[in-house]
Amino acid sequence: MITEALQSSTVLAPALLSALAVSALVVSDQYNFRPGRYLCKPLAALAFIWLALALGALQSEYGSWLLAGLLCCMAGDLLLMPDNERTFLAGLIAFLCGHLLYAVAFLHLLINPTGLALSIIPAIILLWFASRWLPAVEPQMKLPVTLYTLVITGMLLCAGLSAGQPAASYIISGAWGFAISDLAVARQQFVQSSRWNGLWGTPLYFLSQMVLAASVAFV
Repeated sequence: MITEALQSSTVLAPALLSALAVSALVVSDQYNFRPGRYLCKPLAALAFIWLALALGALQSEYGSWLLAGLLCCMAGDLLLMPDNERTFLAGLIAFLCGHLLYAVAFLHLLINPTGLALSIIPAIILLWFASRWLPAVEPQMKLPVTLYTLVITGMLLCAGLSAGQPAASYIISGAWGFAISDLAVARQQFVQSSRWNGLWGTPLYFLSQMVLAASVAFV
C-alpha cells in the first residue's frame, strides 16, 4: 500500500512541481533573476507541503507535527527571499521553529537508543564544522546563529532515535540533508558569497524537505 501511495499521481504531481520549480529557482539565482526567484521559491516550498498533505500528514500525530515544521520552513523560505538582515533573522527564527517541530515529530515514534548513540559523533562533527565559521558572523547575529546550530544538532539526534522504524531512512536522510544544506546558506551569508553555494545547497534543501514530507507515508 505504501509503494502504491508513493507511485500514485497524487505524489507524482508535487514531485514534478518540485523538480521544475527548484530547477528554475537555481537558474534564476545563478543569473540573479529576481522575478524567477519570487515565483519559483514559493512554488518549490508549496510542493513539499502538497506532498505531505497528499500522503495523509493530518491523519497522524507524527504527520501533523511534521506538517507544522514544513509550514515553518516554507515561511522561512519566503522570509529569506529579500536578502536583507532583518528578514534573514526572521527567516532564521522560522527555520529554528521548523527544526524544533521536526524534533517533536520524530519523538512521537518509538525511540531507539542505539540510533541516538550512532548519531552523536556525526552530529558533533557537523556542529564543530559550523562553529568554525562563527567568528565571521556579525556580533548581533552570533547568539541566534549559535542557538540555531544547537537546535539543528538536537534535531539530528532526535532523527537518529527513529532508527529501526519504517520511516527511519526518510527521516534520517531528510534531516541530515536539511542540516547540511544550511551550511550553504551560512557560507553565503557569513563567509563567502558565491553562486556555488546555491547551486548545491538549494536542490539539497528542497530534496530533503520532500524526503521528510514523504516520511508520513510510512507512519
